[in-house]
Amino acid sequence: MKRVIVRSGVKSTGLKCKTRTFTPIAIFTMTDSPATTRLITDQTLSRSDLASLLAGEPQQGLRFERCDFDGQDLSRLNLRGAEFQDCTLAEASLERCDLAQTQWLACKARQANFHLADLTDASFSRCDLNNSTWGLTKLAGVSFIEVKLTGANFKGAHQTLGLRFQDSLLVDADLRGLSFRKQTIARLNLADADLGGCDFRDAVFEGGSLRDANLKNAQFEGADLRSVDLSGLTITNVAQQFKGATLSMEQAAALISGLGVRVM
Repeated sequence: MKRVIVRSGVKSTGLKCKTRTFTPIAIFTMTDSPATTRLITDQTLSRSDLASLLAGEPQQGLRFERCDFDGQDLSRLNLRGAEFQDCTLAEASLERCDLAQTQWLACKARQANFHLADLTDASFSRCDLNNSTWGLTKLAGVSFIEVKLTGANFKGAHQTLGLRFQDSLLVDADLRGLSFRKQTIARLNLADADLGGCDFRDAVFEGGSLRDANLKNAQFEGADLRSVDLSGLTITNVAQQFKGATLSMEQAAALISGLGVRVM
């Protein structure tokens, strides 16, 4: 944000003036964001409709409310900074789109394809993204809060520094290779998820579930697992992965019981 002081038509440069004194007339606040936002509501939009909107004023932001993009091929479009609220994008293709800094609130986009899209610093809240595809997607700084991602496929997602999930459903999701290192993992349902090769070192789990998840080659050294549901896992298939992690007495007893040993 920049503040520009206008003095009788002369912009102050911050340099000292020894001979003249000016009286400020006005103070303006300037930002790097679009000067105005164009609101589009309650429309069914095709690719050509959206392309026409994007061809308009380049400094004008776009906000979509209750718009229908179901089944549309929106691939390769530049939607950077756009806002979507209560929109539907079921089975839509957003492949290779520029979606950096976009905001998504209460949208329904089951089976949407985000393959190779740039979602840097995007945010999703209270969305339905079940069975969506995120392969080779740029996810740096992306947040998913209260999002349904059951069956979502994140295999191959890259540039994931700052990626965060919270209060979300990731049941049966493919999250192989993602890093959650040193994160607070709050209330994620990862039941039946494929977490092969994930990095959970020094992470703190606050509730949530790892029930029947695939943990092959996952790392948990230094992780606090005391409040997460580990049901369905056995000591034989997690002994190596949980080395150095912190478990509760109840969790340890449940895992050992899988060996047929009774803990008194």
